[in-house]
Amino acid sequence: MRPLLYLILFLFFVLTTSAQDTTVRIDNQSFTLAEVVVRNNFDYRRLLNQIKEDTTFYKAFRNLRILGFTSYNDIKMLNRKGGVTASLYSKTRQNRSNGCRTMDVLEEKITGDFYDRKGEYNYETPELYAGLFFTKGTICGEDNIVKGRTRNVSNKRGMEKHKEQLKMLFFNPGKKIPGIPLIGNKLDLYDDDAHKLYDYRLDLEEYKGQLCYVFSITPKENLGFLKNDRVVVDQMTTWFDQKTLEVLGRNYSLSYKALVYDFDVQMEVEMGKFEGLTVPKILRYKGNWDVAFKKRERAVFTATLFDFKK
Repeated sequence: MRPLLYLILFLFFVLTTSAQDTTVRIDNQSFTLAEVVVRNNFDYRRLLNQIKEDTTFYKAFRNLRILGFTSYNDIKMLNRKGGVTASLYSKTRQNRSNGCRTMDVLEEKITGDFYDRKGEYNYETPELYAGLFFTKGTICGEDNIVKGRTRNVSNKRGMEKHKEQLKMLFFNPGKKIPGIPLIGNKLDLYDDDAHKLYDYRLDLEEYKGQLCYVFSITPKENLGFLKNDRVVVDQMTTWFDQKTLEVLGRNYSLSYKALVYDFDVQMEVEMGKFEGLTVPKILRYKGNWDVAFKKRERAVFTATLFDFKK
């Protein structure tokens, strides 16, 4: 019995100590590779470069502009104790025909002051949600092309500019966003300055029953005051299809506190496939944010998309 116990302990020691990470430098930037990634002996430089230049996450949301789909929409506005002050639960159907999209509200239940007297949203968070998943009136002439397309706010003013910046920040993190005071340049996770603040790790693991590359970004330890001043992304984990390198899922947390605004946001995005297109399937959000001259908003929402059609 004792020899068997020694053998088990020895095997446990070997298995747990032999799997070691490897640090590599690419263009003077450090990345950590899990032992299983190193063993596969693939071109990790090309892979990491494709991950840095990824557009599939953004394209998945652009694909919603050219498809019909049904969505369950669950939005709750909260008070500081977590109680629900206003909410919307609805089932909607986006229709796509002759190059245009429209939307039908199939079910809707409202509580609290979700809408104002004019039927407009009483909060900013539902406005951001609607910009992603709702269609107002008839919208035509859209496409899902992302190559050469840069998201900017130069043609927007006032509240519309502010909403677009928040949408870029919350729903496409890791990219530089122009015009946001104090943090616009701190959002690019792949420049040389960011590599002084974050650790980057590439691994291979299963996600939703599929073997994927998983790329995680976390702040370095012992940053001291730099963490509060320069770190915006608290963590970001992305799962990539092993063959196509399309994003299959992403979880991330963002937070920052300044004199004119602060935010603390967590997101989970799960992708699906429809006739060769990657599309958002489930999106979960929990956020607490405040902007000068606006009331603080605390909200949670879940979007569940299904029954896609061309």
